[in-house]
This record gives sequence, structure tokens and C-alpha cells, in this order.
Amino acid sequence: MLEEQQNNPLHGLKLETLLTELVDFYGWEILATAMRFHCFTKNPSIASCVKYFRKTEWAREKLEGFYLSRFKRMPRASDEEYALPPRKRTFANGIEPREPMVLTVESIELSQAKAASAYKDRSSRPSRRR
Repeated sequence: MLEEQQNNPLHGLKLETLLTELVDFYGWEILATAMRFHCFTKNPSIASCVKYFRKTEWAREKLEGFYLSRFKRMPRASDEEYALPPRKRTFANGIEPREPMVLTVESIELSQAKAASAYKDRSSRPSRRR
């Protein structure tokens, strides 16, 4: 398991380094649109964001999940692995991170609108339970 854990791009990565990589590649506006964290919109700085994410575990896990899925483009976690925090997930040996996903504010908003519409459709269907 330790060997597999070392294949996790988050293994040994400091939160400050993770944030710096994301900000350098995407910028504050895209991160704010994608993640919807106030620390990305109101006078954002690496130091203030690190402070927020150290105090807020659920937000740090969401950020780390974004880093793995969008920035490193690692394979989607199984249901069992998804239940674990991103830093505890394992990846098989030989799986390499890919180039970061190109995102724009418009592409994120479109994706969020589609997801909201799909959720609304699922919620409005009558239940088939007996």
C-alpha cells in the first residue's frame, strides 16, 4: 500500500505548493468559479487560502479532489476509494498524471448548469419505489 500511495500526486505535496500550482495554471477567477470558495474571490492570496484550507477539512478535500481530477487528470476513484480523503487514495503503479485540463469560466459555468439541470430532472421524477 505504501508503494501505491507514493503514486498519488498528493503524496508529500505541501498545501502551499498545490495552491501555487493551481493559481499559476488556472488563475484566481477560474478557481473561484470552479470551486466557489470565498477565499478565492475576496483579496485572494496563497497565504490566506492556505490558512483557510488548513482549518476547513471538507474544503481542503474538495480542493485536493479538484487537483487530482482536473489538474493531474488521474483516473476516477472507485466507490470504495472515493469514500477516502484524496490524500489517502491509492493509484496503481504505472499510472502517470496527464496534462492539466484546460478550463475557462464559460466552460465551468456551462458544466455547472448542465449538472444542475440533470439534478433537477432527477429530483422531479416520481419515485418508482413500492
